[in-house]
Amino acid sequence: MRDGFVKVAAVTPEVRVADVVFNVDACVAAASRACTEDGASVVVLPELAITGYTCEDLFWQDALLDAAERGLADFAARTEDLDALLLVGVPVRVNAKLYNCCAAVSSGTILGVVPKRHIPTYNEFYEGRHFVPGTVDVVPIDVAGQLDVPFGMSQLFACEELPELMVAAEICEDLWVPEPPSIRHAQAGATLVCNLSASNALVGKADYRRELVRGQSARLVCGYVYASAGTGESTQDLVFSGHDLVAENGRMLAEGVPFGDGRALSEVDVRQLAAERRRMSTFQTVANAAQLDYHVSRFTLDVHHVHLTRWVDPHPFVPSDAARRAERCEDVFSIQAHGLAKRLAHTHSSRAVIGLSGGLDSTLALLVTVRAFDLLGLPRDGVIAVTMPGFGTTDRTYNNACELARAVGAELREIGIAASVRQHFADIDHDESVHDVTYENAQARERTQILMDVANQEGGLVIGTGDLSELALGWATYNGDHMSMYAVNASVPKTLVRHLVRYVADTCGDAGEKDVLLDVLDTPVSPELLPATGDGQIAQRTEDLVGPYELHDFFLYEVLRHGAGPRKVFRLARHALGGAYDDETILSWLKVFYRRYFAQQFKRSCLPDGPKVGSAAVSPRGDLRMPSDACSTLWLAELEEL
Repeated sequence: MRDGFVKVAAVTPEVRVADVVFNVDACVAAASRACTEDGASVVVLPELAITGYTCEDLFWQDALLDAAERGLADFAARTEDLDALLLVGVPVRVNAKLYNCCAAVSSGTILGVVPKRHIPTYNEFYEGRHFVPGTVDVVPIDVAGQLDVPFGMSQLFACEELPELMVAAEICEDLWVPEPPSIRHAQAGATLVCNLSASNALVGKADYRRELVRGQSARLVCGYVYASAGTGESTQDLVFSGHDLVAENGRMLAEGVPFGDGRALSEVDVRQLAAERRRMSTFQTVANAAQLDYHVSRFTLDVHHVHLTRWVDPHPFVPSDAARRAERCEDVFSIQAHGLAKRLAHTHSSRAVIGLSGGLDSTLALLVTVRAFDLLGLPRDGVIAVTMPGFGTTDRTYNNACELARAVGAELREIGIAASVRQHFADIDHDESVHDVTYENAQARERTQILMDVANQEGGLVIGTGDLSELALGWATYNGDHMSMYAVNASVPKTLVRHLVRYVADTCGDAGEKDVLLDVLDTPVSPELLPATGDGQIAQRTEDLVGPYELHDFFLYEVLRHGAGPRKVFRLARHALGGAYDDETILSWLKVFYRRYFAQQFKRSCLPDGPKVGSAAVSPRGDLRMPSDACSTLWLAELEEL
């Protein structure tokens, strides 16, 4: 439960139709296993699990209904010692009517009984013969030997120890209708919706069910646990597969294979869900569930460390599947190119100026610009690639810049900066042998001045090359490479830049261009502002100075996209990247990330325009409105406690 993670389980026990004693034993055993062996804090069992779903006209028999009520009492008593909220399906009589219900049980107490709202009477379903629709209003009933138990749809079950854990229930068909009850549950504050289901198996239905659950979790920004009836149900006309699912905000966390072992377990991050809801201005909730006439029952859980089994993506900006990665690359590349094409058309520009270093970022910017020119039907020689060798330029990067410009058909210009920078050093009385920040930044600003002036000469735009990762860390020279007239890479993280360049290499169809791009990919990331080594190799490697971009992009995603705190970011990074980095390394670079992230906001506050390509971005106009003078004290103090 620490950091907002709650272990949940959707479990399909073995059942026998109308054999209540056997079913209660099976439900108790399934719940006990999920809690004690798997550590689940919320356990969801299927619709009408205590009797079996396919009892049909046996639901008119008092013998079955009496046994079901005794069975519910027995289930509550025998699970009293389990540290969990348990939800089990049971038929319940109220005022001479029968309801298909979910009973919420914790510490031996029946906290509430939630009836099914939408009763299907179509195709193979004929529940309306036996059950009536549940009501929204909550009233007290006596059931299973317990008095004044809340009964009605408008119920939430709140965890005392974790305020973000607010549980609601709906039953099977409730999810399949145009306006599921879970919509209102979420507006009342539910972050975890549990569905007790008896959805039968049909060809293609598992795919539909999966997308339905995934989609509802996305629309409601919630966790969704779906437990379905299994093969123990009657096969007179239907077969049930025990298809259990756990989803979170559009992502499937766990899935029990149909006709498998009848279990789906994972951890739902309710704190992240709450943070996402706060961020989304269009997600409307009420300040208090009572405003929607909801009854809230409270339960307690032991606070403990939840072992993570859910997959945490070590590279959140880059799909792991090759086909999806290629699709993502094409999407990003198209967004960048079309954004630039619009700006070129709007400014009536037929020329674009790029500082081409032979590194990854400027390579991507050139490829994007060429695509934009192709979209507009402009000749590629309108793209002016300027290589500006300086004190740290190596033969490898210089040659790659020249070869790439020629390969794509851009105009190549070479303008050396050594003489002009030395003149500037003389003007400001700076000793060239002192390789400090002045030495480095003077070169970056000289290059930017050249690009701006060439753009003025040609009536074109300077295309920015800096990427999202560099902007997050402030790894840019203020009013140097930090500035441009349109920054095509501004929301592309470094880990994705590499894959975009690789994607073009694989799809360009030109052997010469591919060879250059592959060598660019193989070149260490460097600003090349310090003199090369004696053997002409790159002396300044960015990742040696600010840390691995693989780590920083992970930190950035969790901080910017999810609002995760330092301790949680560290925990997730250990879980996702612990095989590649030890704890000390992760913690060390995380401290660097926070220091730079806060200290360098002033550079992000005045960024040039550039296309947003993903959900994490730092534009001061649309994504990150962060004060430039904010203190990092709280965040760094939390890291010091680890």
